[in-house]
Amino acid sequence: MNEAANPGANRAAAAAASPAPSPPGGEDDPALAALQAALSAEHAAVYGYGVVGGRIAEDRRAQAREAHDAHRARRDVLRRAVRRMDAAPESAAAAYSLPFPVPDGAAAVRLAAELEERVAAVYADLVRAGEGGLRREAAAALRETAVRAARWRGTGVPFPGLAERAAQASPESL
Repeated sequence: MNEAANPGANRAAAAAASPAPSPPGGEDDPALAALQAALSAEHAAVYGYGVVGGRIAEDRRAQAREAHDAHRARRDVLRRAVRRMDAAPESAAAAYSLPFPVPDGAAAVRLAAELEERVAAVYADLVRAGEGGLRREAAAALRETAVRAARWRGTGVPFPGLAERAAQASPESL
């Protein structure tokens, strides 16, 4: 993912460059950066599930609709959390690039699994950066995305949110 979606790299660079930590909620706040990255990933997932829904086979359409609704709900929760930190929530892009063509139902299933894996990665960052209720919500979201990814893929991964970092794709390129 891009630098905004990989707040761990940004936090490490910021910590090395500045001797004193920023006040909570400031623009250099690691929790806020991770929260904004999660919001950007949710925007991308909502867009991506629009594509999935248009290509998925009828027997999995309800599953795609439930995932789409879940990502919209998480997106809205994240927007409110950003506002509670006195920041402006990241806006959705007008469109996102897909990681591969999605001409049919099989490709739509692969895209759905990919969306969940990428969202899991940013929630793993938010778990690490957050505290208290924010950390609990991020962990719940990470668990939900891991379960959905396993359902789409047919198998799980040992550490959801960590293996996905290898892709290092931006939210703009689902």
